[in-house]
Amino acid sequence: MNSSALLNPAHLNVLTREALPALGAHVLSTTWCEPRVGIVHLGIGNFHRAHQALYTEEAMLAAGGDWGICGVTLQGDVSKRDALMAQQGLYSVVERGPDGEKVTVARALLEVLAMPHDHAALFARLADPLVRIVSLTVTEKGYCRDPKSGEVALDDPLVAHDLANPSTPRSVPGILVAALRKRRHNPFTVLSCDNLAHNGAALRQVVCSFARQLDPSLADWIESAVAFPSTMVDRIVPATTDSERESTARVLAYHDAAPVPCEPFRQWVIEDRFPAGRPAWEAVGAQLVDDVTPFELAKLRMLNGTHSTLAYLSMLAGFETIDAAVGQPELRHLIHAMMTDEIAPTLSVPASFDLRAYRDALLARYANPALKHRCAQIAMDGSQKIPPRLLGTIAARIDAGEPFARLALAVAAWMTFLRGHADSGTHFEIKDPLAARLQELAASARGNPEALLDALLPVREIFPASLADQPLFRSALREALQALGNGARSAIVAYAAC
Repeated sequence: MNSSALLNPAHLNVLTREALPALGAHVLSTTWCEPRVGIVHLGIGNFHRAHQALYTEEAMLAAGGDWGICGVTLQGDVSKRDALMAQQGLYSVVERGPDGEKVTVARALLEVLAMPHDHAALFARLADPLVRIVSLTVTEKGYCRDPKSGEVALDDPLVAHDLANPSTPRSVPGILVAALRKRRHNPFTVLSCDNLAHNGAALRQVVCSFARQLDPSLADWIESAVAFPSTMVDRIVPATTDSERESTARVLAYHDAAPVPCEPFRQWVIEDRFPAGRPAWEAVGAQLVDDVTPFELAKLRMLNGTHSTLAYLSMLAGFETIDAAVGQPELRHLIHAMMTDEIAPTLSVPASFDLRAYRDALLARYANPALKHRCAQIAMDGSQKIPPRLLGTIAARIDAGEPFARLALAVAAWMTFLRGHADSGTHFEIKDPLAARLQELAASARGNPEALLDALLPVREIFPASLADQPLFRSALREALQALGNGARSAIVAYAAC
């Protein structure tokens, strides 16, 4: 078969389990005993498929167990379900680093369901006692969480629907409560894998507060009987593109509609509380610990905080990918200084955790030229990401009486980003749960820094009053907004030198 034919899916066989004997060089092991489903995963996106699903397959190869995965998409779009089920759950994980690429065909995903279309099938699966873990990667907005109280957001349309129709839920808390109601004698463990501070505790609070609206006794039982371990997950996983599909076809000689690109690095730190059992993740590199908090906070602030900083400054300055952004010397220096001088001093980590080595590893990962991680992808959902990634660090710096100019520049860059165009005039779409409201507020300021602060700081879903009313915070933001008014590249140079 010639290379041009490989680019045309019509000339290729679809990647299915019948193809596995021909793909021995691209599976983790040629010995594979098909498991039964033991995990239901809500939010079957690229990150889960490149991270937890691969860890789980490796754990089954190392120590056995029925930990096959049923993945669930919650967006109402059946295209992902149909593409993956046409491949019998198979897909390829494409690790790209400076030393080349490695393509692995993953097999742990056995079933994909799409809500609300597959409601009956999902709840039949959740009622199955073989399912002992329900895991999640639904992003911060998927929790339907009131950012001020941590309780379920009663004004969320999905939550309102589920409280009125508890037997046909659509939200994450609604689905979990409906499933746990039927599992009172043998509850599953609920495992959050999202970038949310204290993600297990946060999810537990949302679920219990939702349950309390329906049945206080059920809420009390969930609070006391159901485990919600916290986790810290790390791997850079860009979105899949058509070129990714074409290059994967060249390697496999099979058409994969859903390959997942990622970096070679990965990390998973898990609070070890699984009353119903779990895969042997520790046998394949995951860290099982008593307390995730130090690892979680380091990742949220060092990696996620600087990732967002790079994304918003880049959207204004015209850098399309993270490697291009960090390849700009002044921007790299700014991020290095931010991690060293402003973020690392806010962290308390075990003696074995070398923050300077972690910083250097992050910068090397950002510079990976093979990933092409788009800044626009990282810039999505800023209203959900800014508080845990940046505002907590700023509050810690203020409490310590220490400067935070670069962190303030990051928040100011997000505020400026809401205008919807780069310094060059190139327009981009704002993808955020609060997009319409935030863009209207930003537009009302007409480019005036003081007016922009007056418009955005009262948004309590993002800025707590204790921080928004802090004169030092407002002053630092005003100065950063004024610097950005002269162009993001000029501001980067100025703040790299400060």
